[in-house]
Amino acid sequence: METAREMWGDRFQVLVTTHLDHDHLHNHFCLNSVSFRDGRKYNYSNAERQRLRDVSDRICQEHGLSIIENPHKAPPRPVYFREKDGKPTRYNIYWNDVFDAIENNNSPRMVEKYLNALGYITDFTGAHWKIRLPQYQHFTRLDTLDERLTPQWIAQTCGRFASFGNQKAEISHSPDLPRELESAWRPYCKTTHIYRLYLYWCYELGILPKGTTYKPTSPFLRGELAKLDQYDRETRFLAGSDIETITELQEAMEKAKAKLNTLTNERTHLTYQMRRATPERKKDLHEEKAELTKQITELRNRIKMMDNIARRSGYIDQCLERVYESEVRAFELQHDRRRERTYER
Repeated sequence: METAREMWGDRFQVLVTTHLDHDHLHNHFCLNSVSFRDGRKYNYSNAERQRLRDVSDRICQEHGLSIIENPHKAPPRPVYFREKDGKPTRYNIYWNDVFDAIENNNSPRMVEKYLNALGYITDFTGAHWKIRLPQYQHFTRLDTLDERLTPQWIAQTCGRFASFGNQKAEISHSPDLPRELESAWRPYCKTTHIYRLYLYWCYELGILPKGTTYKPTSPFLRGELAKLDQYDRETRFLAGSDIETITELQEAMEKAKAKLNTLTNERTHLTYQMRRATPERKKDLHEEKAELTKQITELRNRIKMMDNIARRSGYIDQCLERVYESEVRAFELQHDRRRERTYER
């Protein structure tokens, strides 16, 4: 009430309400933005917003209440609620990978190489080091993930769990093993068979086989764990249909849209009939319309799902390519380390 009086009480009408149904007590101000004195409109500018913060902080301190000492930008609402529910987000994936890199490497240079091997694009220059994944346009500063992540702190903290020489335990090959077999792997190949693509994607995410304890290590894949329910529904839909290619998917979408237009026209015709019908007939027409509405809703959901599958299949291809490229980079980094150790010996 003191804040409202000091901020607006001499020119504007204010309603102060207090939320008691949350874990934290807080207030809301409902302001009549037209002044009762001169009829002018209230302008909530940046300067006015800062004045509100200053007034609120001063009054809280006068009453012995806490204030925010070091304010920082709040995360977007979807990110906040995902983190609150314990679901993976881009930022907690970044946080975990950065701390893994710091704890398992002996120097900032090796931290950067470690993150590069995971598929990150890094910028370890200047006073604020930054990282991002290729699918995102903008970098994220490390000190926004955790205020401790400054270049000085990282340099002092490196290597908490690093083994001697910054090398993890690895399987050594026999000297008689042909060189070409050391790097043997089967690369990922693109496919137009959408159902197989989804099955492989679910396997990479750890959804299939059921009951597995496998957790993906790539940040590309861990970021997709937030969409498990969507992938599960879309995979079940593909399993129950004969759709194999993008062309067949588009044909199914066209048929569904044509049927949707037919049902929509029938429902519109029923609406016209209901205006002139008797009460008894209107009841029957209302039931028919409700049944048509149910079918229209199901069709719209199916069309939306097929549209998502058409767009997402290309995205899945790109993600799998990035995963494959990061695995290649990790293998090359491991091979370079092994060769350096051989030269040292």
